[in-house]
Amino acid sequence: MDSSGASSNVHDHGTPVDEQKKRFRCNYCAKVVSGSTRLKQHLAGVRGDVVPCEQVPEDVKVQMRSCFLDTKKGVLTREVGQLYHPDLPLKRNWCSNSANPNHSQPGSKGKGKRVILNSALDECVERKVPNKIFHSSTGIKSDEGEEDSLRHAQRCIGRFFYDAGLDFNAVKSPSFWKMIDAIIGCGLMEYKIPSCQELKGWILEEEVKEIHQYVREVRHSWGMTGCSILLDGWTDGNGQNLINFLVDCPQGPIFLRSVKIMGSFDDADALLSVLDEIIEEVGAENVVQVIAHTTSGCMETLGKQFMEKHRTIFWSVCASHCIDLMLEKIGMMDSIKRVLDRAKAITKFIYGHSTVFELMKKHTSGEDLLKPSRYKSAMQFLTLENIVSKRENLRNMFASSAWNTSVWASSTEGKCVADLVGEPSFWSGAQMVLKAAIPLVRVLCLINGRDHRPQMGYIYETMDQMKETIKTEFKDKKTKYLPFWGLIDDIWDNFLHSPLHSAGYFLNPSLFYSSDFLADAEVASGLLCCIVRMVKDRQVQDLISLQLDEYRAANGSFGHGSAIDQRTRMPPVVGLLWGPLP
Repeated sequence: MDSSGASSNVHDHGTPVDEQKKRFRCNYCAKVVSGSTRLKQHLAGVRGDVVPCEQVPEDVKVQMRSCFLDTKKGVLTREVGQLYHPDLPLKRNWCSNSANPNHSQPGSKGKGKRVILNSALDECVERKVPNKIFHSSTGIKSDEGEEDSLRHAQRCIGRFFYDAGLDFNAVKSPSFWKMIDAIIGCGLMEYKIPSCQELKGWILEEEVKEIHQYVREVRHSWGMTGCSILLDGWTDGNGQNLINFLVDCPQGPIFLRSVKIMGSFDDADALLSVLDEIIEEVGAENVVQVIAHTTSGCMETLGKQFMEKHRTIFWSVCASHCIDLMLEKIGMMDSIKRVLDRAKAITKFIYGHSTVFELMKKHTSGEDLLKPSRYKSAMQFLTLENIVSKRENLRNMFASSAWNTSVWASSTEGKCVADLVGEPSFWSGAQMVLKAAIPLVRVLCLINGRDHRPQMGYIYETMDQMKETIKTEFKDKKTKYLPFWGLIDDIWDNFLHSPLHSAGYFLNPSLFYSSDFLADAEVASGLLCCIVRMVKDRQVQDLISLQLDEYRAANGSFGHGSAIDQRTRMPPVVGLLWGPLP
């Protein structure tokens, strides 16, 4: 065990799921991996052969990474001699300067499509691809069949992802599919795979030119639509604090810069100075709002100082963080925490013993109890929801002969968990917790989903609907739902809510023209605040007021048939209020 208290023995962080101890289950996220080496990689966050664990404590992650790198360097030292530098990167060099043009690839004998592969020295090398490839352009199938060909192609693509250590989500990238379509479109023609030198040379240069042109177009749009500046703070592996600054607008987001923060995130004056530079670069007249990534540190102070200095720009906090904070606060309430602790005791016991785990799997048809989530506060509620959905499965498991004859049935821990599963008060308490938390979890999933429309015009209504859902779940009993409403309102009022949310709600035609639209005092004052702060010219303010009258009455262009048809499909009517939720 190191000085931080984290055990360096990988077996202390995983549970064997078979007698040969060839497969282990992570104690933190319940993922099953093959072998202790991959478990170590999983805990260390080393990509390649296994997906990194998102729930592992930081001290364990650091300890496992150190052990893994030490082992890896030891292997390299034995293979190639003393390393030149202790920080020598472990990833292989794909651009060897000593490529052998006469090298023959295993399995390349026989006739087949010819693919020209450039070596690092730009000498063309011919490689034959076996005829088991299906040629889509001609409709000719291979000797081994189309199905075998497809499986072979899928395995080759998979091997590329594994070897390169790429995120599996890259397979969803449109550019990846364009690449595959372009290769398939070559048919029986010869085509040349780009070499490493080409990938680092003219291909990269063309991509850089294209992205520069894209950035110029996005920057040009800021003056017409306005934009939001997004702050994303993080700490690198060396403990250095950094903040990424991004600019988002209807045309798309761009990364502006990453700034190292000397010391900690608690220096509001230093951060304000950097933010002032960003505002000057983007143009204060183009910035609608700044969205902070957190409420911790000096961010609350920074927000107040920023609003005092920049009267025309709004300050808000990331909606995902605020919802996560609401869930965290709910989880700290005594009655809620008691239920969550009991649920954790159940999962810890089941996942901590392989025989009990296998018994649980048998009774749940192979399904897990743990529900992973990128948000730790949401995971505990999703897991509780899953446990409740498998209530009968668990009760049957602890009443089964397999359980009663196991060694764990007579253990103190086993008896406690079995009694807990059979206790009605636990299940009624769990139902109460879910009534309050799951509506918030659903909102968190919604704003982090794949809907690419601007969320600014929907967050106000979404939060109202979420509160009403909680109220309905508790059958309108004030003593039940008001404590949760108070907690939600506290974070909404102090961190999340901005006048832009009210204006976005009002100017969202899909909501404004609906039968249940409610323009209360908060909505009206928020809209007025936006007009006054963002538009200084009184004549322009008067013009906006006239346009709002037309909008309210659905007169003029707002009442045309095409405009009516687009009400439920178009975003809020003013691009000026662009404000995505990061």
